[in-house]
Amino acid sequence: HVQLVESGGGLVQPGGSLRLSCAASGSIFSIDVMAWYRQAPGKERALVAVINSGGTNYADSVKGRFTISSSRDNTKNTVYLQMNSLKPEDTAVYYCNVATRADYYWGQGTQVTVSS
Repeated sequence: HVQLVESGGGLVQPGGSLRLSCAASGSIFSIDVMAWYRQAPGKERALVAVINSGGTNYADSVKGRFTISSSRDNTKNTVYLQMNSLKPEDTAVYYCNVATRADYYWGQGTQVTVSS
């Protein structure tokens, strides 16, 4: 089993930056894929970025502005989302997601609001 704790959301002006973090604990050595999704009001949850042993991939809407990365120590595996040049349309609840061969897990979500 994997536990996820997200942090780093908030209010930022257009053009600003935020960094989201998601710390995974528990069965971290079984994790194959880590990703960030977002859900804007009235819209479905959508993939933002994903990272695995093969590299990274991004939604077209965030390419060149967002960067996903990860780090691991003996007790936790952390995935980050560096968000630059933020736009009002990036406003959403952001969720981290990790997948093992047996299951997948969601973080609690963190609100990102881009507004002047």
